[in-house]
Amino acid sequence: MAEKKELKTYVHKLYEVDYEKGVIKLKNRRCPRCGSIMAHHMKPVERWHCGKCGYTEFVTKKK
Repeated sequence: MAEKKELKTYVHKLYEVDYEKGVIKLKNRRCPRCGSIMAHHMKPVERWHCGKCGYTEFVTKKK
């Protein structure tokens, strides 16, 4: 019989929880095209990317 693998939860990386107010807030952006959680990449160019549908937003620095 196979041994049970320990499941790692990544919820603490995706959400901020305010226990005093009872509010749960998503740390990353949502994709405007499909609604999935987007990843924030810093290299080679800073951007937000959706792995599900391929939507990408490049971050431009304002002067």
